[in-house]
Amino acid sequence: MCYAEKLLISRQDQLSPMHTHVLKAEDIINRGGATLIIELFGSGNAGGFAEDRGGVVWLDGFRHHYQPGEKPRLAPGENVTLRPGDWHAFWGEGGDVLIGEVSTVNDDETDNIFRDPIGRFAEIQEDVAPTHLLVSDYSKWLG
Repeated sequence: MCYAEKLLISRQDQLSPMHTHVLKAEDIINRGGATLIIELFGSGNAGGFAEDRGGVVWLDGFRHHYQPGEKPRLAPGENVTLRPGDWHAFWGEGGDVLIGEVSTVNDDETDNIFRDPIGRFAEIQEDVAPTHLLVSDYSKWLG
């Protein structure tokens, strides 16, 4: 399969931290609710976060040159197309947002590059083996 689709719910002011992708291109679509804010930065020569670089995205089907730190506001029905190397964070403003993502298939463990180190989940002291594994659980539980 060449592409994947997923739905996300972003609660008001719930931040999806600043990140980029090595291979994945994605359309992020405000499917309904409040306004979706997307903060954008470009990449440096080695692909790292560049506080002083902008880039190019497609906003609602139109080519858009963005300045570093620009924050397009997507109303319900609007979308942005991001390519590998477009650093982005997003959150809902004024309420919760239902977000659709249509993207090229990727491996989340190797393709998601976060600007600041973060853990996937809070540390949990497991007292029983999991019933269903997440992608990030396979190496721990299956060796």
